[in-house]
Amino acid sequence: MFSVKQSSWFMHKVVRWRAVASFAWSVLLLPVTTSLFVFLSQASLLHPIQWITDSLCLLTASSTMFSLLLLSAVVLVIGIFIQEYCTVIPSIPCSRVALLAKVLHPRQCVHSLSHCSLGMLVTWCAAVTIGGRYRTLSHPCSESENVGQMCLNEYHLFLLLAGAFMGYSHSLLGVVQNMNYVAFHAVQQHKYMHFKGSLPRVVKCSAVQSLYSLRNYIVLYYFFGYGPRLWISQILNLQLDGSSHFLDTVAGLLDFSLLYHLWISGTFLMLTWFITVFLFRIYVSEAYSFPVQSTFTEDAEMCLPKVLSCKEPMVMKFLALQDLALLSQHSPVRRQEVFSLSQPGGHAHNWNAISRECLSLLTDLTQRLVAHHDAVASNGRPKSQGSSSDAKSVTSGSSASSAVEDLPKAYPSVSKTPGSVFLRSSTVGLNSPMTAPFTPDLDSPFSSPVIRRLTAQEDPASPWFGSVQSPHVMRRGPKLWSASTDSMVNGSPPDSPALSPRSHPASEKPSFLTQWLQNRKEQVKGFLAKRALVLYLFNKLPEASGQALFADSQAHIWALEGLSHLVAASYTEDRFGVVQTTLPNILSSMLMLLEAVDRHFKLPHASSKPSRATCSMGDSTHKTLRFALRAALKTALYRITTTFGEHLHAVQMSAEHRKRMQQFLEYKE
Repeated sequence: MFSVKQSSWFMHKVVRWRAVASFAWSVLLLPVTTSLFVFLSQASLLHPIQWITDSLCLLTASSTMFSLLLLSAVVLVIGIFIQEYCTVIPSIPCSRVALLAKVLHPRQCVHSLSHCSLGMLVTWCAAVTIGGRYRTLSHPCSESENVGQMCLNEYHLFLLLAGAFMGYSHSLLGVVQNMNYVAFHAVQQHKYMHFKGSLPRVVKCSAVQSLYSLRNYIVLYYFFGYGPRLWISQILNLQLDGSSHFLDTVAGLLDFSLLYHLWISGTFLMLTWFITVFLFRIYVSEAYSFPVQSTFTEDAEMCLPKVLSCKEPMVMKFLALQDLALLSQHSPVRRQEVFSLSQPGGHAHNWNAISRECLSLLTDLTQRLVAHHDAVASNGRPKSQGSSSDAKSVTSGSSASSAVEDLPKAYPSVSKTPGSVFLRSSTVGLNSPMTAPFTPDLDSPFSSPVIRRLTAQEDPASPWFGSVQSPHVMRRGPKLWSASTDSMVNGSPPDSPALSPRSHPASEKPSFLTQWLQNRKEQVKGFLAKRALVLYLFNKLPEASGQALFADSQAHIWALEGLSHLVAASYTEDRFGVVQTTLPNILSSMLMLLEAVDRHFKLPHASSKPSRATCSMGDSTHKTLRFALRAALKTALYRITTTFGEHLHAVQMSAEHRKRMQQFLEYKE
C-alpha cells in the first residue's frame, strides 16, 4: 500500500491535468452557449431581421463581454467543486433519514450555499444580457406621488431569486440523483465522439430540469415572495411600484414573456453547469495505460502490479483495474509481461501481485454478501441445517423486512457524505470492502433488539454457547459457500465468533439506576416506533440495500474480466505455467462468489429486473451493477471452461465446486 505522498504522482500528472483540460473546454464552449442564449432571448418571429440585428448588437456589447468573463469565473469555481465532491463509488442512503442527513451535512450545506450564490450570479449575467426591464434592480417610479424616487424592479429580483433557487436545486440533485458519481462505461469512445453523441441528451436534460425548477420556484414565490421583496426594498431604501401587478399574484405570474425568459435563463444556467460536469466525467474516466514492469527502480510505483495494491486514491485503483481488463483482452505483448519471470530468481512477481489483488476483491465481496444473507436468513433466530428451513427463512416476509437492519457493524457506513476520492485518502483496509451497504446503529433509539443480539458476542454461560444443549435444535455449521477463501485454501474452518470470550464478566449486574434508565429508554423507543413520521423516515428505501451492496462492483467486474482473459490466454501464451499454480484458487473464488450472488438474487427484496432510467444528468449505472456483475461472473467462468475444457478435471477443488463446474462444462448454467 502506498501513502498519499507516494501516489501523488498520479494526481499531479494525470487527474489534475485531465480536470484542467475539461474546465478549459467548458470555458471555450461558453461563447457558443452564450450566443445561443442571446438569440433565443431576443426571439421575434414576426420581425426576423430585427431579431438578428438586436442579437448581433448584444453579442458585441461590452456588457456581454463582461458577462462572459464572470461566467468563465463561475465555470472554474463549479469545476473546483466538481473535482472536490466527485467520487467513483456512489453513496447510497438506505433510508430517508440517511438521505436527510446527507442533505443537512455541513459539507453539503457549504456546497448548496455556494451554488445558490453562483446561480444568482449567472442569472444576473443573463438579466444584463437580455436587457430591457430585467437590466437593473431599480428604476424611476412611474406613480405620480413617487415621482423622482427610485422603485424596486421586481422583474430583476424575480430573476435573481430564480437563479439562487436553481443553484440550490442543482446542488440537491447532486445528492439525490448521485450526480457526483463518475461512472466508467464498458465501451470506450473517443472524447469528441462521446461528447457529440451525448450533447442532445445534455441539452434535453437542461431544458427539462429548468422547467421543473421553474414550476417549483413559481409556487414558492407565489406563497413567500412578499418577504424577500419587502426586505430588499427596505434595505436598499426603494419604493414599491404599485402601477404594475406584483409577481406574487396570479395576474403578475401570467406574464408569458417573463416565464419564457425565466425558462431560457434557467436552461442556460443548467446547460453551462451540466456541460462542465459531463466534460469532467469524460476526461477523468478515460482509460490510462500503466506499465506492467519498469527497468528503473524509481518507476516501480507507477507499474500496474504496484498500483493495483494501492488503496488511495480510488480513481487510480479503478483506472488500474480498467487497464488490467483492457490489456488482458487486446494486448498480447503486455500479457507476456504479466506471465514473465523475474531475473534473476525466476519468480512470477507480476502475476502473483495482480492475481492476489483480484482474488482479494472477489473474496471481500463474497464475505459481504454472505454476511448480508446470514443476517436476512437468520433474522436473529437460530435456524436448523435443513434446506426446508433455509427456504422458509429466505422467503419469509418478516425476514426481508428486517434484512437491512441485521448486518453486523463490521463495515463502514456509506450514508455519510463522502470526501472526494480524488483529493483525500481512503480509510478502506486491505480486507474490508471498498463500500458498505449499511451499518445498523446499536445506540439508535429505534434499533431493534434483534440487531443487538446479532452483533453482541455470545455469553459462555448461555446454553447456545459451543454445542447446542437441545437435541431438537441444531446450530448451523459453516457451509462451503459461506467460508472465506483463505480458510478453504488452508483447509481449516473459519473461526467462530462464538468462541471469543466476553469483554465483561457475566457476574456483573447493572445497577438500579442503569436498569431504570434502560427501561425509560425502551419506553421512549416503543413510543416513537408507533409514530407514522418516524416509521416513514426510518423505513428502508426499496432496492437501496441491494444497490449499496454492489456500489463498487465495477471494480469486481474488471477483476473478473482481467482474471478470466488472462487465464484463458495462458492456455497458449503462458510458457512457464505461472497461471496454473493459482488456477484452483481462482476457480474457487469465482464459484464461491457465484453462489453468494445467486443466493442474493433469491432474497425477496432483491429485484430481478433492472430499474428504468430517467432523464437526468445523474448517472444511474450503479443501479444495475449487480446484474452486470452476475453476467460478468458467469461469462468469466464460461470463458475459462470453454478454453480448458476437460482439463479442468485435473484441477484440485472441492466436490461441490467440481459439481458446479461440470454444469458450466455442459453449458447448463
